[in-house]
This record gives sequence, C-alpha cells and structure tokens, in this order.
Amino acid sequence: EVDPSLQALESRQEEILKRLYELKSAVDGLSKMIQTPDADFDVTNIIQTDECSPLTTNGADLDLMLGKDYGALKDIVINANPSLPPLSLLVLHSLLCERYKILSAVHTHSSVKSVPENLLKCFGEQTKKQPRHEYQLGFTLIWKDVPKPQMKFSIQTMCPIEGEGNIARFLFSLFGQKYNAVTSTLIDSWVDTAIFQLKEGSSKEKGAVLRSMNAALGKTSWLVGNELTVADIVAWCALQQTGSANAAPANVQKWMKSCENLAPFSSVMKLLK
Repeated sequence: EVDPSLQALESRQEEILKRLYELKSAVDGLSKMIQTPDADFDVTNIIQTDECSPLTTNGADLDLMLGKDYGALKDIVINANPSLPPLSLLVLHSLLCERYKILSAVHTHSSVKSVPENLLKCFGEQTKKQPRHEYQLGFTLIWKDVPKPQMKFSIQTMCPIEGEGNIARFLFSLFGQKYNAVTSTLIDSWVDTAIFQLKEGSSKEKGAVLRSMNAALGKTSWLVGNELTVADIVAWCALQQTGSANAAPANVQKWMKSCENLAPFSSVMKLLK
C-alpha cells in the first residue's frame, strides 16, 4: 500500500511544477514584449523607424487637428516683444504658408512706442486680397510689451499658451507629423535645451549645448533623425539671437547651412541684417 503522506507529497510536487511551468510561460511572453535597454542605449535606430511625411506634402486636415468650428476661419493671435522677436515663430509662419492658405497680419500695440520697419514687414507684403472665408488659417502677430510670447487660439476651451518653445511646438503640430514616444521626447528635450540653456543660459551652458549638438549631428542630418523638426527651428533661431553661430563646431556649422538653404530660414536671415 502507498503511504498516504507520500501520495500527498507527490500531488503537491506536481502542483508546484505545474505552477512553475505556467509562470515560465508568462515570463517568456513578457520577454517578447519588453526589452530592457543597456545604459548606453543608442536611440538612433528607433528614430529612423519613424514614418514621417516630408513637410512639402499636401496639407493636413486642420479641422481634424484643431476642431471644426462651423467652417469658420481659425485664428492664431500671438503677442511678442519687438526687443526680442521670436524668430522661430516667423520661420514656422513661412513654413505654414507653404502648406496652407494663411491670412497674415502684423499690428503694433499701444504699449510699444516704436517697432523697426523690418519687423513690421516680417510677413512680407500680401498682394492678393481674397475674401476671409477663402483662407484656411488666420495668423496675426501683435508687437506688444510682454515678458514672453503669448498665443491665443479661437477654440474657447483652450488656455492661452506662453513661451516661444511651447508656441513653436503647437505651430509645428499643424503639419500633422507623427512621431513615436522616443522621438517626441527627444524633440521636446532639444526645444527646452535651446530655449533655457542655449538662449538664456550662461556661457558655460551654451558651450555644453554646442558640444551636445555637434555629437548628435555627427550621427544624423538633423537634431532628431533625418527630417527637419521644430527642434532644429528653435535651436537655429537661438543660435542666431545669442551670437553663438560663429563659435559653433563643424557639424553644427554644416547643419546651420542646411537650415539656411531652406527659404523660411533665409527670409528670417534678412531680418537679422
């Protein structure tokens, strides 16, 4: 006769082995979904897999991105200080004009005594006067005595956006570009670095940023991957305004020339002369 205690032990052992097998199967399944990167993980390959459409393709659906408001023209109104013009927003305006039909306007607020002629004409001359409803987007720049750029949009539930970097992100989103989480985070990081360290930081911070840019641009044509992003626009403008362009290392100099070969950048270059 089999000892009942031995029989119970065997049953228990079988149960434990069964549970271990189930646990192993679960772990194997998770390992296929999750990969733990090394500390020096290079995200370049992930960036390259992004499916980004060039900025010169047909316009994205503004109603889809901004909300349909009974077919009304969507107005973007930006307040900016002429003593420190937000160059990145001017570059983005030029890029948007290549994609959409934009009703542009420049005004001067009573808080500002005088504005240089080149800033009053920063959007160029609008020779074609069309009915308002034929435009896709309204873009109004008001030179005003404000501590930092402010943007208001026609969607009633939307809070005003402050800061050149944040407004630049919003405007670039109108191109309808889609990025994975890694690429989006890197773009945001470069925008913040350009604004808070390259543009507003100490000389030591600026030097560190230039070295980081040089290293990144040694791997890819643009700061994040092989397509122009808002990070390139904001960083290029910060370099121009801080006077750090001439001291930039080789890869950064090459990248700057690539930017300046694009019409929206070259038009802003004229404002700096």
